Amino acid sequence: MPTTRNDLPDNTRKATIALLNARLADAIDLRLAIKQAHWNVKGANFIALHELFDQIQGRVDVFVDDIAERAVTLAGIAEGTAQAAVKGSKLPPYPTDLTEQKAVLQAVADRLAAFGKLAREANDTADEAGDKDTADLFTGVSRQIDKDLWFVEAHLQ
Repeated sequence: MPTTRNDLPDNTRKATIALLNARLADAIDLRLAIKQAHWNVKGANFIALHELFDQIQGRVDVFVDDIAERAVTLAGIAEGTAQAAVKGSKLPPYPTDLTEQKAVLQAVADRLAAFGKLAREANDTADEAGDKDTADLFTGVSRQIDKDLWFVEAHLQ
């Protein structure tokens, strides 16, 4: 592991870097699933959903960058390739044949909910490892994902 002046213990940094890379894989997968929904959704609310998915994807892009940069900040390597995302994501695969707006909304909502749960678990794990900054990062991620889930679920009611 490269040297750093960061005062977190090596074992904390190693554990946190692994956690960050695990959630990075999920975030990249989520980003691509939402973009798939954005491109392919059809129905009476097309433009509203098309724009909503684009906005959510933009916020997830920020999370991808923040998570990756936190791993590197701790003297780790960000594993952000498509291959790493495929291998490491805990999200269910997004069905690429969905176009009908209700089915697309349900698929996006399922993935947002799953990612929000993983972010909250990461928050707890980072806090238990003694890395409050990474825990704080995941607090912000889960808070925004919960809000985006609310936006998506509102279309299902």
